Amino acid sequence: MFVSIDFNSDEAIYIQLMNQIIMGIALEEFHEGDALPSVRQLADSIGINMHTVNKAYSILRQEGYIKLDRRKGAVIAVDLDKLEAVNSMTKELRLVIAKALCKNISPEEIHGIVDEILNEYMGGK
Repeated sequence: MFVSIDFNSDEAIYIQLMNQIIMGIALEEFHEGDALPSVRQLADSIGINMHTVNKAYSILRQEGYIKLDRRKGAVIAVDLDKLEAVNSMTKELRLVIAKALCKNISPEEIHGIVDEILNEYMGGK
């Protein structure tokens, strides 16, 4: 598992780690049932504190992206209830779109950006 942390970023390291795992799932780099490195292994490979990895894993578990298995450790388990995920995404998109409109970004430009991002994740599917 390749993770790139920007130590100069204003974004917390655990959030960077979470986001990279979520994007890895979306890009199908990780699949249902894949085991992630142990907290110690990942912390050592990135050069961060084990508590930081543990926090990222805990939040990913709470949000339904991974489960903690006694034998395998952290395992990809995208079992979010779809309705809950849709509601959460809608709430987040409302704010993003409102910000875009306030900056005079047109609906066509917004659609173009969304299509571009979807194509990136879907790989032309």
